[in-house]
Amino acid sequence: MMYVPQGFAHGFITLSDDAEALYLVSATYSPENERGLRWNDPAFGIEWPRAPSKISAKDGSWKLLDLTWHGIDDFRTAVALKSEPEHS
Repeated sequence: MMYVPQGFAHGFITLSDDAEALYLVSATYSPENERGLRWNDPAFGIEWPRAPSKISAKDGSWKLLDLTWHGIDDFRTAVALKSEPEHS
C-alpha cells in the first residue's frame, strides 16, 4: 500500500508482468485541472530500475517540467521545503 497526500506528484513502475495498481482519489475527475510530469524528466534525476514496457499515451506525452504550467512558484523552494523536517 502507498499513501500519496493530496497535491503530491507520484509515479511507480511494476517489476512483474501480472501486477495491478488500484487507487482512490479525493475529488471528482476534473480534466481542466489535471497536470502531470513526464516519467523520465531529467529535472528530477530518477533512476528507474527499467523503462516502462507499457505507458498510456497521456502519461507518455506530459510536458517536461515547466514551473508556470505546473503551478510551481519556485522549484528549489518546493524541493527544500519537502526535505525539511517537520517541527512540532
